[in-house]
Amino acid sequence: MSPCERACALLTRWVVERVPAEAADWFRTQLAAVASAAEEKPLYLALGWAPRRLGKADLRLSPAELAEAREVRPGFDPVEWSVDQAARVALVLASFDGDPQRFRTRLETLFRTADIGETIAFYRGLPLYPGPELLVARAREGARSAMRPVFEAVAHRNPYPKEWFDEHAWNQLVLKALFIGTTLDPIQGLDERANPRLARMLCDYAHERWAAGRPVSPELWRCVGPHADDAALEDLARVLETGSGEERKAAALALANCPRPEAKTLLARYPELEGPIARGEIRWAAFAQG
Repeated sequence: MSPCERACALLTRWVVERVPAEAADWFRTQLAAVASAAEEKPLYLALGWAPRRLGKADLRLSPAELAEAREVRPGFDPVEWSVDQAARVALVLASFDGDPQRFRTRLETLFRTADIGETIAFYRGLPLYPGPELLVARAREGARSAMRPVFEAVAHRNPYPKEWFDEHAWNQLVLKALFIGTTLDPIQGLDERANPRLARMLCDYAHERWAAGRPVSPELWRCVGPHADDAALEDLARVLETGSGEERKAAALALANCPRPEAKTLLARYPELEGPIARGEIRWAAFAQG
């Protein structure tokens, strides 16, 4: 069984286990029709009817099911998926006829005619599609979206950007997350792909926010700490002196993740923060929740 077939089978099983028998029969029939069709109409019809026939309830996957998802596709994290999203992605996968280029063309057509619900589902399916190298432009388009749910479908709990975005696209994705007010913690590869250019961009963005009298997300400093230059250390020192409680915790955590001796010296001036960090009591995930 190919990776595409395994992913489709997994999604199908999740859906049929969560809907009434009649709806499950309808779904299986649509999958078969899409897989054998010589035209696109069965796919379009099934995608449109899926939410009405299957519902929009959350999948509510168990820990075992989430572990199975990672076995089928490393990094696959459908914890926030709904039944109709899983069904729509399964239908798209069922349409794959072995030609990645043809699949890309079909997917582009689907995106051009998709409503918001379909768009979110299609972007969440990115890590499961064949020919991932052909889909970078489409993924980058989603990462440029000003619509937060669409952006998050690409950026959150999705291994595709980490694996396929170049440094410029990656840096823009992180900056865009802050710009539209969403969180950084669900971005896979956030620490792994932090880089000096991104650190400088984020510090510049912080200065713009300060100049405008606007708050700066504590999460911003997460990607600054490991690559902090002298100017960034000055910014972190400023936050430790004048920031709110959460901002000071984030700045201290960024310093703890900085390899430079100057960072350790600066952090040592704040034992009330250094101690809790050493004990694991201050973590980045907490800032995404607050």
